[in-house]
Amino acid sequence: MIVRRALIVVVALAGLAMLAACSAKPRIPKTFLSDRQLNLEEFFEGKTVAYGQFQDVLGNVPRRFTVDINGTWDGETLTLVEDFIYDDGVTEQRIWTLTKNGEDTWTGTAPGVLGTASGVERGDTFNWKYKIDLPVKDGTMRVNFDDWMWLLSDDRLLNRAYVSRYGVRLGEVILFFEKK
Repeated sequence: MIVRRALIVVVALAGLAMLAACSAKPRIPKTFLSDRQLNLEEFFEGKTVAYGQFQDVLGNVPRRFTVDINGTWDGETLTLVEDFIYDDGVTEQRIWTLTKNGEDTWTGTAPGVLGTASGVERGDTFNWKYKIDLPVKDGTMRVNFDDWMWLLSDDRLLNRAYVSRYGVRLGEVILFFEKK
């Protein structure tokens, strides 16, 4: 009986360790993979298009989308007008107003965002966190986004956003931005 319980505990701990290993998120690096410098105001000024999808924790891809983005920078504020077109024909517009607060820090707001989003730029990486009432089929769902962006080239940006609710990961949004 004691051996059986010990075996159950070992298997449970091993399962938790594997689950924890699969759920690791990026961190702001101490060293960078490139010498590129991401400057949001430069990358997003003008026209950008993004292609993305949401993938749940089980690996299902229930939604794909394209986003046309028009960005303007006035020296203090970056305004991003995002026009989403989902694969099922649904459209959505989100307008972000981002303020550069320091050399590498940003805050921002958009309709549906609760409070203020905050972000940090370092080298070729940007991390952006916020809580949003996200439109869904039957209304809205309050979720947290932990967005990570990496500058791949002067005109390409990769984005991986971890989506959670009540501290439980629901899935990820993968986006590929291309400057036009």
